[in-house]
Amino acid sequence: MKFFQLILSLTVFSVLFACNKKVSEPEFAEVAVKDKEEVKPEFAYGFSLNEYHVERDTVERGDNLSLILARHNYDATEIHDIVGKVRDSFDVRKIKAGKTFTLLKSKETIPKLEILIYEPDKMGFQVIDFRDSIHAYTVDYPVSYKVKTIAGEIDGSLSASIQKEGLDPGLAAGLAKRFAWTVDFFKFKSGDKFALSVKEKFINDSIYVGTEEILGAYFSYNGKDVYGFPYKQEGEKEAQFFDENGKQMRTMFLKSPLKYFTITSKFSKNRFHPVQKRFKAHNGTDYAAPHGTPIMTTASGVVVETGRTSGNGNYVKVKHNNMYTTQYLHMSKILVRRGQSVTQGQVIGKVGSTGLATGPHVCYRFWKNGVQVDPLKQKLPTSLVMDKKDIANYLTQIKPVKKAIEDKLQEKFEN
Repeated sequence: MKFFQLILSLTVFSVLFACNKKVSEPEFAEVAVKDKEEVKPEFAYGFSLNEYHVERDTVERGDNLSLILARHNYDATEIHDIVGKVRDSFDVRKIKAGKTFTLLKSKETIPKLEILIYEPDKMGFQVIDFRDSIHAYTVDYPVSYKVKTIAGEIDGSLSASIQKEGLDPGLAAGLAKRFAWTVDFFKFKSGDKFALSVKEKFINDSIYVGTEEILGAYFSYNGKDVYGFPYKQEGEKEAQFFDENGKQMRTMFLKSPLKYFTITSKFSKNRFHPVQKRFKAHNGTDYAAPHGTPIMTTASGVVVETGRTSGNGNYVKVKHNNMYTTQYLHMSKILVRRGQSVTQGQVIGKVGSTGLATGPHVCYRFWKNGVQVDPLKQKLPTSLVMDKKDIANYLTQIKPVKKAIEDKLQEKFEN
């Protein structure tokens, strides 16, 4: 009987031992897998982060490199030495509040800063290497460009319609500015068609940075097909927009030299002068506005005169071509100099009441072929014509863009 009990006890013990062994094996294996995942190598900025203690430090308002280093246990002498060594390769002036520093420190009992990384924007990062000899360098991410052409219908706003087709809705503002003389963006009808071709910028061929350039655009507006393409003529600082025939999209002259104004006196051959108290010719148009309001040149040209007289006060005179010249009187401040080239809409001065004036305004004078005329009654050029020498090159440049736009329109609406 005792022998039988002994055999039974051994059997039970063996079964329990075997069961415990089977249960424990998966748990051990699972822990081993987790350990493997925890030591998975992690790389960033060209460094193996597993080898360092990683810290982040946000740039506070008023921060500079010296203050940041001081927060990480560097004394004044060390900071002076570091800043001196990296000054030529690390632009300390570009450190901006809200940006983040990544600090790689040694895994010693008292961590030592070995690498400092600053990422000012998406385009790359700057490194200060404290190992061996202190030095700094910049890494620029590889940049690529892709052309994207879309077509769609106006559904609500233009920006929302552009976004619906997969482009940046902010492009609508740029298009409104370039097509302002041809298309009224507030009078689009639901169902009006548009197409747009742009060059987009990417980092590492995958991270979208933004739209680099508008290559061309199309609008179906008021029963007409309106095209626009950028082209930079010789001697110009920036590209202007032209239609498919090389005709500039913008008018030669703005309607007025102020954005917000009230016309208080028009061009007249016999007007009662409010200061001199007598009737005399008024060879200009008075635009009243608050003191300091920006005054714009109504067309591109060259400043031929600036100065001050007892009657005109502070004034600027701009020659636009052999036919047209304009003048702006009674300024509180002149912001351009004689001989300076100015572009349409550029601020050349500020509204004042210098000279013979009863209140703040600008007297706008207009010459055609050397004779002062009323600008409000002139049939002014609707646009500037591209130089003949540029026409052939322009038409060649826009041909593939125009075809891409037309192909996209056909694909979208005719299939």
